[in-house]
Amino acid sequence: MPSHPGRTRTRARAHIPVLAAALAASTAALGLTGCAAKPEPDTVTVLNSATDTAEHNANQRFLDRCGKPLGLRVEQISVPADQVASKALRMASSDSLTDILELDGSELPQFAQTEGLRPLKDIGVDTAGFSASATSLGSYDGTQYGIARSVNSLALIYNTDLLKKAGIEPPTTWAELKAAAKKLTGGSTYGMAFSASPNADGVYQFLPFFWSGGGDEAALDNGKGEAALQLWKDLVADGSASKSVVNWNQQDVNDQFVAGRAAMMINGPWQVPVLSAQKKVDWAVASIPVPEAGKDAVPPIGGTVMAVPKNGEDPVRERNAAKVLNCLNTEKNQLQWGESVNNVPTRAAAAQAYGLQNPKLAAFAELVTTARSRTAKVGTGWPVVGDALAGAFQSVLTGRTSPEQALHRAQQQASAGK
Repeated sequence: MPSHPGRTRTRARAHIPVLAAALAASTAALGLTGCAAKPEPDTVTVLNSATDTAEHNANQRFLDRCGKPLGLRVEQISVPADQVASKALRMASSDSLTDILELDGSELPQFAQTEGLRPLKDIGVDTAGFSASATSLGSYDGTQYGIARSVNSLALIYNTDLLKKAGIEPPTTWAELKAAAKKLTGGSTYGMAFSASPNADGVYQFLPFFWSGGGDEAALDNGKGEAALQLWKDLVADGSASKSVVNWNQQDVNDQFVAGRAAMMINGPWQVPVLSAQKKVDWAVASIPVPEAGKDAVPPIGGTVMAVPKNGEDPVRERNAAKVLNCLNTEKNQLQWGESVNNVPTRAAAAQAYGLQNPKLAAFAELVTTARSRTAKVGTGWPVVGDALAGAFQSVLTGRTSPEQALHRAQQQASAGK
């Protein structure tokens, strides 16, 4: 979710329905046929959200590493993550769209449906050897338009000292999670912390429980998502989680954990720099608990994907962009990039090496193998579905409705918004 929420470039980001609608309409008219300034034929331009100086510079090192041997200069145009889509539209309207467009994975369908992006195989981008979840993140309607260098997801992060003191192993099932959270709650410390904010952060954190329990974003009221809502409700109702979770974003959750006010939390690898820099809490990472032992956790996959807009007037620029993408996504470059941003490489071999070389974060590497794209089933309908899910868990946690009523209403909302 991201370049994102408070936020890093690789995690979930909020979607603005108005923008989604404008995007579908505007890009259809524009065809996304803009191109970078033509006076410099050996320059490849990239629109991304690497506005942080350190990240921008690190990204440029990789771009230079790939561009120079090809005789190409690669330039970044970086804007805040929530402005990438609108910036791309403005550039397309003035015929100045970059050669590579780096989008949040959940935004890709809204560009791909306009037929303004080039299928990666058509321009020679190597798409073999990638994890199924990463391929799904960059695909729309069965065609791959985007490629992710690295991805992220969510895991259970826990205070090793508090669990050891309580004689508790990291929980692996929902029943164990409830029992552990209750036992770890005391004084100013809650056993569990998560984000249930009414936006992308909360939805991103709800999905591992919703999907692992059998919930379906294409049929919110299929009768299998209620258990996840009940789990969250139970954690708050018995005091194992703070009532304030309905207001906390993912950064707030991490702040609670670092301050010692939560023994366990759901969060992502974008928090690793802060966790590693502080000395108060010894922490470790485990898989997200599942309804029953032996089942796989199904978290959302997050990250950005690089796509190539169609440039019928200058196919050489498309081929140059493809060459840069192929270089960025070699096993070696993916592994080094993933380690630099605490994200998991998308090539299966690189992901395996990442887990071995970074054992503390190995759980993230394992979880992305079973992770799912938020848009895989509902495509451009995801923003409406995400809003409906947010309304569902907010209404349940604040005591306004039951899980069954909440998801029935959510499905009505999603259907009406299509």
